[in-house]
Amino acid sequence: MLAALLHGIVLAFGLILPLGAQNVFVFNQGASQPRFSDAIPVIITASLCDTLLILLAVLGVSVIVLTVPVLQTAIFSIGIVFLVYMGYSIWKSDTANFNQNDAAMPIKKQIVFAMSVSLFNPHAILDTIGVIGTSSLNYAGSEKVAFTAACIFVSWLWFLSLAVVGKIVGNFDSEGKILKRINKVSAIIIWTVAVYIAIQLYNTF
Repeated sequence: MLAALLHGIVLAFGLILPLGAQNVFVFNQGASQPRFSDAIPVIITASLCDTLLILLAVLGVSVIVLTVPVLQTAIFSIGIVFLVYMGYSIWKSDTANFNQNDAAMPIKKQIVFAMSVSLFNPHAILDTIGVIGTSSLNYAGSEKVAFTAACIFVSWLWFLSLAVVGKIVGNFDSEGKILKRINKVSAIIIWTVAVYIAIQLYNTF
């Protein structure tokens, strides 16, 4: 049981630590929102999406995405559109009178963007299916439950921590100078991911 828990924790941290569109977006909203409570929707959405992917991977359901080319193409195509628009929205928030309210997104937009960057991200899907899903095959019963719970716990803790760190950075940035740079970097990373998805999609034809 303990080995399964530790395996899940280490594995989840290893997959979630690299800088990607999902992490950048959660951090960005943590830094941009006037109050930390306003960033809770993006934290919950990103965490729930990861939880869903982890559960589908462990249960073996998510393999369907990789075995149905039409479904895979549709998901990734939608993801490209969302990522391009998301990058544009974050980039254009750089205005002459920039402040936190300029970069902060309303709840509905936070949820939609967080879902798109979580569920339409090939890295997230492939990592979850290929690594967590495959690793879970080593366990059964209570050990598999412990492994799965550990992965999910790390995911929730990570997104919460990202938003907290973002908020701390935002609080020290009263003039919005750091947030401007964060938005530029965020948009570029998100667009890079979109280009990567497009290349991967093109290579499948």
